Amino acid sequence: MNLGHALFWGFASTIILTTLMSGCRGLGLTRMDIPFMLGAMFTPNRDSAKWLGILIHLVNGWAFAFIYIEAFQLTGLRFWWFGAAIGLVHAMFILLVGVRILPGVHPRMADELRGPDPTRQLEPPGYLALHYGRGTPITTILAHIVYGAVLGLFYR
Repeated sequence: MNLGHALFWGFASTIILTTLMSGCRGLGLTRMDIPFMLGAMFTPNRDSAKWLGILIHLVNGWAFAFIYIEAFQLTGLRFWWFGAAIGLVHAMFILLVGVRILPGVHPRMADELRGPDPTRQLEPPGYLALHYGRGTPITTILAHIVYGAVLGLFYR
């Protein structure tokens, strides 16, 4: 494994993914803000949650880059399309499993199965994260496909 390339392209891919998701949010295609949701798990301060969430998201992106790169190493397939395929599987796991368990582990997120709570909470994502807008599944899938494609194209 080329550690320098893994660190650089893992960071670059994460920056691209985060920028795409933020851009889609800015265009009104989704309301989901993964860095904010991650940061809010650790602090109730909404301003602090934003920058803390970005840091957590970057570290997560680096960690996932090593998983992608290990798949490249094991299969010998170091192509953009293989990275994109892994990105598709990654996004589907997030949408079908990850966001469904999030309310159970997030201390400041409402739960679909319980009644209203008097404290201010984040909206639960719902199936395929559709509570954050109809474009959320598509933007999530596309951003993760691009993440994987960038890793597959440039990691050597």
